[in-house]
Amino acid sequence: MVMTADQALDPERAIYNQVLPARKPWTHVVTRGQVLRIVDLGGNQAVDFLVYNAHDPAERYSAADTITAQGNIFITEGTRLISNDGGVLMTVLKDTCGRHDTLGGACSCESNSVRFGLDKKWQHACVENFLTGLGEYGLGKRDLVSNINFFMNVPVSKNGALEIVDGISDPGSVVELRAEMDVLVAISNCPQINNPCNGYNPTPIQLIVWEGPSAA
Repeated sequence: MVMTADQALDPERAIYNQVLPARKPWTHVVTRGQVLRIVDLGGNQAVDFLVYNAHDPAERYSAADTITAQGNIFITEGTRLISNDGGVLMTVLKDTCGRHDTLGGACSCESNSVRFGLDKKWQHACVENFLTGLGEYGLGKRDLVSNINFFMNVPVSKNGALEIVDGISDPGSVVELRAEMDVLVAISNCPQINNPCNGYNPTPIQLIVWEGPSAA
């Protein structure tokens, strides 16, 4: 009996399944062919995302190359995440939200203070989450690049300005990505509370990894 993709990606068959609390970082090596599912459990939760070649982190996600390759500034089903060396790091297999940001970047303590006031600089931010997670793999600030913001709604106005507005992801919205090489994934479950990207209320997400339908 041939197993369907949905059957193969049953959570009961997962090799990894974790709920990541609000505001927390996560790093994990996803090997070639494995599938990573990101679940927005509460809805309207931004998930900042970076990905690197696990064996050579100098090769990493390139927003410019990914946007150019697909001719679209928004990531959705079928998007290939392209590296700065032109390799395909991961492919988006499934997307129930429909729009994910590639331009808004990651919040930092510095940007919090500039945008929202000096009294906000103390607040934890995605850059600090990335540094915490990537530090476990010997990577640092110089290894940070423009990131993906899954489930974050950043429309572009007619004059070219970016707007961070209420998210469009419902509770249970899903993104599934297949690793096309061994990759190191870094996630910041965004702690931002000063703009609508998290509905001013950061919430947990779920991260699930499978060997993939072909290996089931």
